[in-house]
Amino acid sequence: MNARNSITPQGEKLANMQLENHWNNIDWKKAEKHVNRLQVRITEAVKNGLWHLVKRLQYLLTHSYFAKLLAIRKTTQNKGKRTAGIDGVTWSSPEAKIRAALSLTDKNYVAEPLKRVFIEKHGTKKKRPLGIPTMYDRSMQSLYALALEPIAEINGDRTSFGFRKFRSTHDACEYAFQYLCRKDSPEWVLEGDIKGCFDNISHQWLLDNIPMDKSILKQFLKAGYVFERHLFPTDAGTPQGGIVSPILANFALDGIEKILSDKYPKNKKDRNRVAKYKVNFVRYADDFIVTAKTEEIAKEVKELIKDFLKDRGLELSEEKTLITHIDMGFDFLGWNFRKYKGKLLIKPSMKSIDKLTENISNTINKGKAWKQGELIDALNPSIRGWTNYHRTVVSSEIFNKLDHIIWNMLWHWAIRRHPDKPKHWIADKYWHSDGNRNWIFSEGTKQLNLLSDTKIVRHIKLKLDMNPYLDNGYFVLRKVRLRVMKLTDTAKKTLDKAKNICKHKTETMTNNCCPI
Repeated sequence: MNARNSITPQGEKLANMQLENHWNNIDWKKAEKHVNRLQVRITEAVKNGLWHLVKRLQYLLTHSYFAKLLAIRKTTQNKGKRTAGIDGVTWSSPEAKIRAALSLTDKNYVAEPLKRVFIEKHGTKKKRPLGIPTMYDRSMQSLYALALEPIAEINGDRTSFGFRKFRSTHDACEYAFQYLCRKDSPEWVLEGDIKGCFDNISHQWLLDNIPMDKSILKQFLKAGYVFERHLFPTDAGTPQGGIVSPILANFALDGIEKILSDKYPKNKKDRNRVAKYKVNFVRYADDFIVTAKTEEIAKEVKELIKDFLKDRGLELSEEKTLITHIDMGFDFLGWNFRKYKGKLLIKPSMKSIDKLTENISNTINKGKAWKQGELIDALNPSIRGWTNYHRTVVSSEIFNKLDHIIWNMLWHWAIRRHPDKPKHWIADKYWHSDGNRNWIFSEGTKQLNLLSDTKIVRHIKLKLDMNPYLDNGYFVLRKVRLRVMKLTDTAKKTLDKAKNICKHKTETMTNNCCPI
């Protein structure tokens, strides 16, 4: 029989089934262990200044079959896995993924142009450009990112927390609190924001300073982009949709802490100089703060950072770069830092609160005709995510206020659905009692989360000298401790639900007056 005339579906052909089984049977722990072993060796080589060995190890890593598998997995499991590049290709099937891993190579590699789209910036009418590489190019970037990450960790600023392994915004928050919480802490803060960081980084600086294959890096940087069927060149910047872009941005911005410590040294032998300037630096991605004892020192620091950025083709945003007194407060990473009568309090910022209320309001308006259970399913992820982010700061009062705001939104939603019904009927239909708690917005087993149910859990401070590749045990233990602290509250809720399993139908609100 001629194979070309076969009526067997493509997915059922023997070759495709074998490839599918091969992908599904990959030992991912073995792959991760192999890649991690090479990353540890790269870290140790960088630490000892053996750059010739670093280059050889990078070559081994980027040509490793296990590394290619992990690169494909990362590309096909992140949020953009269904977003195609300019070629319209996505890898959704196991056989497509294994074929991609087998075809991933640097030989004669030429990057495809990016697909340019514009996305809205929250709170403004401005739009920012986003470049979407093809799946193949994203996988190549992911592969080379595996070889760059160990070097970025060794050479990165100690108080840089963005796009780094086992570091988060909460770690940046803890160190900002440490620098500002005492009575003798610095009183002035430089709030820094880099204008179009990803779009303006100098290509020449990157080619001269990034320790990787220059031909591959040049392909990443000079791919160009397509917008409205026109091809445009890229003369500066890294694509915001690229996997390797955050690492390249960190390479470009690392060094600010060093120039500040050189001019304002911190050592025990010269304590008077430390007390004189009180300069501290915290950065997350392209947002940073610098503390200073006086406004003049803060202005001096600003000029110093401007000169540093100029060599990299970057500049500070005049609109967002401000010098603020701690008593007036400032926003950083969604929190507001401010001293009240000498005591530093960190609270969710008004922008963050407004964003949540707007998101919930839009969801409720969108769900005017939804069933109650569908609305609960749509609201709970937003509430849960927001409370988990802000549970490490002073948020209890704000959680209670937001519960009241959300209750009012839901009350108007319910009244709109039943304009001819009395209020007690509406209350009985949508709000119920459970034990000693009344006014629970629920339907059957589905229940709306209350922000005020989330307990405040303080974040565990990160040891800056620890490296994720050399001190993995510390980070594993720290991760377990953080999970235990946060899951204690969840375990209590689960126990409370278990106690009510044998209860009959939930009581209604008939005997409770409507709080209108």
